[in-house]
Amino acid sequence: MTVEPPTVAPPALDTALAQIRQLQSAAWPAQVPRTVEYPIASMAVVDYLRHWAALRPEVTAIAYYGRDLSYAEYDELSDRFAGWLLANGAQAGDRIGVYLSNCPQFLVAMLGILKIGAVHVPINPLFRAHELRHELLDAGVTILLAQDNLAPLVDEVRADTPVRLVALTALSDMFVAEPAVTAPFDTTPADTDWHRIIESPRAPAQPTDPDALAALNYTGGTTGMPKGCEHTQRHMVYTAATATVANGFRVGERPLVALNFLPVFWIAGEDFGILFPLVNGGTAVLMNRWDATTALRLLARYRVTSMIGMIDNYVEMMDHPAFDPAELAALENTTGVSFVVKLDTEIRARWRAATGLTLRETSYGMTETHTADTFTLGLQDDDYDLCSEPVFCGLPVPGTDILIVDENGAPVPIGTEGQIIVRSPSILTRYYRNPESTAATVREGWLRTGDVGKLNERGALHYLARDKEMIKVNGMSVFPSEVESLLMLHPQVQTVGVVPKPDAARGQVPLAFVVLIPESSLAPAELRSWAQQNMATYKVPEIEILDELPMTATGKIRKGDLFTMTERIAATESEDIQ
Repeated sequence: MTVEPPTVAPPALDTALAQIRQLQSAAWPAQVPRTVEYPIASMAVVDYLRHWAALRPEVTAIAYYGRDLSYAEYDELSDRFAGWLLANGAQAGDRIGVYLSNCPQFLVAMLGILKIGAVHVPINPLFRAHELRHELLDAGVTILLAQDNLAPLVDEVRADTPVRLVALTALSDMFVAEPAVTAPFDTTPADTDWHRIIESPRAPAQPTDPDALAALNYTGGTTGMPKGCEHTQRHMVYTAATATVANGFRVGERPLVALNFLPVFWIAGEDFGILFPLVNGGTAVLMNRWDATTALRLLARYRVTSMIGMIDNYVEMMDHPAFDPAELAALENTTGVSFVVKLDTEIRARWRAATGLTLRETSYGMTETHTADTFTLGLQDDDYDLCSEPVFCGLPVPGTDILIVDENGAPVPIGTEGQIIVRSPSILTRYYRNPESTAATVREGWLRTGDVGKLNERGALHYLARDKEMIKVNGMSVFPSEVESLLMLHPQVQTVGVVPKPDAARGQVPLAFVVLIPESSLAPAELRSWAQQNMATYKVPEIEILDELPMTATGKIRKGDLFTMTERIAATESEDIQ
């Protein structure tokens, strides 16, 4: 089965596409398939699990610090989770929350939810009360599987939400013996609901609609709190399949082994740590968090073929006393994300000399597109990608189109900056219960990303900026509007504006300029302490108290002035360090 070309674009965009596609076709690397072919006809994730469980039942599907789950066990456990949901009154379309860090139970629960036609709602385990309450309310979550140490936070907000049933699991629950590889958490057996859940009768298999709502993946934006992106199982399978092609393989041709420590509640972690190995009948080697010593052991133990990480992680491994390239001989694809440490020719040369592999940047993508919209494989000759104007994102994966348009939505010439728009089989169906945002963002099948970029002479994408207010803290997206909304919940905050501030250790941090109510004497440290109690750690801003914010004549905050003020603050701090 081959992916169908996207629907016809409006005339102006269609004309521009014809030119861009010619350039991309001429530049297409030989090792990257031009089409996506699927090993089974179904575009439902659950059918891939059933397919590989029947064809390769003994192959390890999930490896977790030496605890190996076969495809047969993965299929059975997710059936039992589905059976537990049905026994507790869950129905197709119900939103089921999964509030866990990386562990096999997350994957089992996700597939069990999909098997009954319910909606998977992954929830950031770093959330604090306000964030958790918002997502549970907005999604309408009725059943929640939560990590046991997060139970107090769930109890704090539950009465304000539609959650009617909470089940708890511990990170140690899947271990049947002492872990073969040291885990970064207590592995003492715990008495949780998980043990009772997996004793439930297996749910009978039922037909799956690949185009029904399957997941709500939350993302921030330019206004207010995060919005739920509606995704389907078809979106998931297409993304996993094109990620396979982007690594130079055809789907299902052999079991790929992927090491993943990216958070699986995050859509990039879902893609690489759950969907990519599953659709290929391969192995997800899952880490709860990054640790170089453990990563090196897992890479060798499971003969990992694909790895994605921060560029910092690759440097840390090369600097590690246990680094032995011979132990990494199975590796075929190593991709990285530049945040704090940027991929450059020196780091690439060092990695290539050690392993024989070319370290390359990952793709362009966002939650709305289910990520992985481009590929960079085969575009590294003479370090073309690194020597081009940053950030080089490569060519669109098969079935996806990318154009650059001006403020009126008209296509711009090659090499001209403008807004990136994307059309693919995996862009969100809509924003959940938010028709206004949907209408503003998705038009005639094209997603207006809000990102600034350009296409080069090969038709490859260069990413220049994401609505320049967006903040990246250690690779995690922080939307100023969300931090502003949370700070405004403090009774002594009158007005607030948040912008990114450079940070040597984390890439960027949020900086909040705050005006307090007239009678307040709240100190910056006190407000920051409040923020630490009410938002995920990576979102907590540095605080600057002002008498007033710079405003336009129409009453909007002049963010440009805040950027200028931030530059001065950063420069002063740099001078103080020196």
